[in-house]
Amino acid sequence: MSDGIRTIDTAFQRDHFDACYLIVHAGRGAFIDCGTNHSLPRLLGALELEGLTPAQVDYVLVTHAHLDHAGGAGQLMRHLPKATLVAHPRAAPHLIDPTRLVAGATAVYGQEEIARSYGTVMPVPAERVQIAHGDEHVVDLAGRALLCLDTPGHARHHYCVWDAHSACWFTGDTFGLSYRELDTAQGPFILPTGSPVQFEPQAMKQSIARMLARGPQGMFLTHYDRVGRNLQQVGKLANDLYEQIDAMVEIGERCSGAQGRHACLVERLRALYLGRARLHGVTLEDARILELLGMDIELNAQGLACWLDRPAR
Repeated sequence: MSDGIRTIDTAFQRDHFDACYLIVHAGRGAFIDCGTNHSLPRLLGALELEGLTPAQVDYVLVTHAHLDHAGGAGQLMRHLPKATLVAHPRAAPHLIDPTRLVAGATAVYGQEEIARSYGTVMPVPAERVQIAHGDEHVVDLAGRALLCLDTPGHARHHYCVWDAHSACWFTGDTFGLSYRELDTAQGPFILPTGSPVQFEPQAMKQSIARMLARGPQGMFLTHYDRVGRNLQQVGKLANDLYEQIDAMVEIGERCSGAQGRHACLVERLRALYLGRARLHGVTLEDARILELLGMDIELNAQGLACWLDRPAR
């Protein structure tokens, strides 16, 4: 544990795929994201490892309402008697009443997968929800300021959390994803993560630029763990993301009028990420790389399709 930050593997889907974080400061705790209902034993176990009781947790900050980040929030809050949940104004209603959230996820993944991966998504009582109003809402964790910055791109109900104490961001999905299996001597391999309905390429680039403006020394990703140990490394990762966002836009435009548009998007995204992985020095077989990135390629294809169909783009 460094800077009072513990990475917790939520065990969602596979090991080292989905993380949440526990920040401990002056005997008080805050979780950033919380995984699913199935993650609860790991979160409570992390408290025990740090010598904290559930009553010493003051906040649960959810970067956005997608179920791999916040699906377990309602169940977790039942175990944290003094905690307040902090949510983006657009996310809060879906955490208080998750009916539409679950319905949307079910439309993407299917009812059987929702039951298997998430369990029953529980509501968070409205009186225990603090809305992160404004662009720079600050949460005070025993004197340690956690700033919530509105960061659309992956979703319009997304904020990232700046921790000045560690000079690091907790980025949810705005700063992409990076799996440790794809690390090489060149460092982490990173790619953007879109989402059905609300992927917005330009907004994502603007959000990344706003995070860089604070000179971060590292980025704590949900998928997965910390990347970057200084501003130079973080800046390189940001440039990698910019290049790929632009490449994704080009792919979307090339496939926009194609018959079998979805298949076109998936095929070209596979080629994009395989090509960049090889340039990055990844030596895994193509099939293994595509296995690791398969879900993300599918979601990015769906995100691009939604962006292409949005009249205002």
